[in-house]
Amino acid sequence: MNRIDGQRLGRVAAGGCVTDRERGQAAVLVVAVAAVLLMTIAAALVTMGRTSIDRTRAQTAADAAALASVDGDRSAAVRLAAVHGATVVAWEPGPGPHEVTVIVTIGAVRAVARASNAP
Repeated sequence: MNRIDGQRLGRVAAGGCVTDRERGQAAVLVVAVAAVLLMTIAAALVTMGRTSIDRTRAQTAADAAALASVDGDRSAAVRLAAVHGATVVAWEPGPGPHEVTVIVTIGAVRAVARASNAP
């Protein structure tokens, strides 16, 4: 068996020898890289999921606020949007004579809704 300074030699790599003490070092590196990659993917999925939830909540809040303010006014839209955790950024009558348009935000997500009480 080949030995250097009393240590058994393993495979011969390009440029040198690998001793028994050095075996398994690549496995630690692979596990560390895999862990970092998995954490990055998990963080991205959490962010995408949160944005998707915020988009749905914002659209629900905009729809509810628009419907509430068709017969009322901006205060009805603001009140109902707040119940859904949203903030009304714009409220305007129209574009039709019996319509109202509402824009709300939740976090960084904006949603627009239009409602009408026309027959």
